[in-house]
Amino acid sequence: MTDTPDPICPLCLRPIPPGAKQSLHHLIPRLKGGKRGPTVRLHQICHNEIHATLTEAELARDFSTPEALRAHPRLAAFLRWVAKRPPEFHARSAGGRRKR
Repeated sequence: MTDTPDPICPLCLRPIPPGAKQSLHHLIPRLKGGKRGPTVRLHQICHNEIHATLTEAELARDFSTPEALRAHPRLAAFLRWVAKRPPEFHARSAGGRRKR
């Protein structure tokens, strides 16, 4: 019997253990034409931070890859912070800072 490794979060690059809060993120928002498009499995805290930072239009226009998301200044700061937490860590996102 082989153990399958935990999936890796493409945003923070940490493993996603079975008990960790997680969700699927549409790389192109569903409301912007990504309903049947590609998705990635993320830690819930990483997914929350993406949506607290960027609008659906910004996600569709400029941030439709994990690499582009990691390059965003606020998300990069979040990633430096969350890298110091265990993979199963979850906390509520600060939210409310997104420009509408």
